[in-house]
Amino acid sequence: MTVLFFGLIFLGLAGVYFGIIGFPLFMLLMLLLTGVIWLVDYLFFEKKRVTSTTEPTAVEYAKSFFPVILLVFVIRSFIAEPFKIPSASMNPTLLAGDYILVNKFTYGLRVPVWNSVFLNVSEPKHGDVMVFHFPPNPKIDYIKRVIGLPGDRIQYQDKQLTINGQQVAMVALEGADDGMQGESFIRSRQFEEQLPNMKHNVLLHNMPNRYAADSLGGRFLNGEIVTVPEGHYYVMGDNRDNSSDSRVWGFVPKRNIVGRAFLIWLNFDDFSRIGDSIH
Repeated sequence: MTVLFFGLIFLGLAGVYFGIIGFPLFMLLMLLLTGVIWLVDYLFFEKKRVTSTTEPTAVEYAKSFFPVILLVFVIRSFIAEPFKIPSASMNPTLLAGDYILVNKFTYGLRVPVWNSVFLNVSEPKHGDVMVFHFPPNPKIDYIKRVIGLPGDRIQYQDKQLTINGQQVAMVALEGADDGMQGESFIRSRQFEEQLPNMKHNVLLHNMPNRYAADSLGGRFLNGEIVTVPEGHYYVMGDNRDNSSDSRVWGFVPKRNIVGRAFLIWLNFDDFSRIGDSIH
């Protein structure tokens, strides 16, 4: 039993590492494995063992791991889950290397692994920083800002966002950041963007946007107004010219939502960011 116990753990970890199974599924399988071993031992073997007999190693580890796995599983599934920001697509709001917490119940409680809502709480709002399963590959998690809600009419042309016929106000902030991208000289500048009910900063670059003709970005370049389908959301990165978002791969289905980012809890390169709220 001991060899089988550790063999299953090894196979599970290997599956997570190689992307065969997701971490939530691994946690659920470990919870079931340790719980079943503990329960079977309690029901059929514990009372038959002589008092001085040492517990089998697998049972000993199962009893030790089960409460810890259960606690972590409940917290990650229903309360808050940690994530690390891997890229600059959400600059200046979030930096690569930020470790954030995501509220798992803001948009409703979901069945672990299957991600279906069993208790509605609220819906995403304009400006929410949302984590979701990447639509083309749900094993990957993405983080972007909610720009369009179901039924919204969105237009994005010449770096100007329009929602339901109203241009979103943009106020230039002081200072610019110059740099090189390949052989091109890039100048970026921050703007304060006024979405419905909230303000946030975005980063724009002095370079043209290019998208596939059939993508939302390509349709925007042609002056098209796009309506967000029911049960879907339109999202964009705050680093508007350096973000793979709805303009590239389309809308986010409601079933893909993970939660709302709300706190930076660690950044090894800038400790002053610890404790900053995300908005």
